[in-house]
Amino acid sequence: MNYPAPSWLPGGHLQTIYPAKCIPKPNVNFRRERWPTPDGDFIDVDFVDGKRGQPFVVLFHGLEGSSDSHYARSLMAQAAALGWSGAVPHFRGCSGELNHAPRFYHSGDAGEVDWIIRRLHALRKTQDPAAKFYASGVSLGGNALLRWLGESQQQANIIDAACAVSAPLDLAGGGAALSRGFNMIYTRVFLQTLKPKCMQKLKQFPGLFDQETMLRARNLYEFDNIVTAPLHGYRDTDDYWHRASAKHVLSDITVPTLVLNAKNDPFLPAHHLPRSASSSVTLDYPAEGGHVGFAIGGLPGRLDWLPRRITDFLQAA
Repeated sequence: MNYPAPSWLPGGHLQTIYPAKCIPKPNVNFRRERWPTPDGDFIDVDFVDGKRGQPFVVLFHGLEGSSDSHYARSLMAQAAALGWSGAVPHFRGCSGELNHAPRFYHSGDAGEVDWIIRRLHALRKTQDPAAKFYASGVSLGGNALLRWLGESQQQANIIDAACAVSAPLDLAGGGAALSRGFNMIYTRVFLQTLKPKCMQKLKQFPGLFDQETMLRARNLYEFDNIVTAPLHGYRDTDDYWHRASAKHVLSDITVPTLVLNAKNDPFLPAHHLPRSASSSVTLDYPAEGGHVGFAIGGLPGRLDWLPRRITDFLQAA
């Protein structure tokens, strides 16, 4: 299923920004549940309820994303149209309310993904035991999902198939790309929401990290060095980016999995894309598409190519 980039939307930057900001998102009727976590925190999970016997798909969102992100709404609208059920669990602090624990979330959050998937799987097998169970992830959520798939190996076989879209498979390569030139526009967007959350976190836990160093962070390397890495058990940014990169575990995945990354994705230059993986993994690197873009059609464009690509792969796996 080749991606047909519109002639009126040239280049990785436009193919990234325009779909996220300019194409109307489909309406989705979500039902929210709040789950207490084993460490005394909480996450919010938004559900779409489909027909009995039809598949269920969970989507892990990207950095500072949510169930309202264009890709989340698009996939859940596609799921609803097919009669599927679905869920978008929010990483901590991403559902509109700051979480209670000192931690946030990160690209290698396989433990969090494991807890969420196993709880969802147990819930679904109780309610609809014959239905297929699929997992998907976008950007940061895609990397975290791939880390879980690789680290869990055969134990990940509770899901029937998986898909990761625009995952930062090489975090160091992607981080370097986001620290220079026009790409700094994306970094500034992320820091505009991350830094206020950190200020709120310091009110909860004074001294958790150095406030002035955090506020001075100009890129994700500096931010991760003072906040993300130490809060989540990594020595520093270099340790975090190396150990959390999904590229290291692609050969260990046993579940049928699609890895979809455009070669013109500004977040991860094409020369960082892995060339090998296990026989269970399909590496799909179209020339165009941007970062979680993949708009199609005439102006103003449509968002339905990506969710169809995901659901078609999951059904065929």
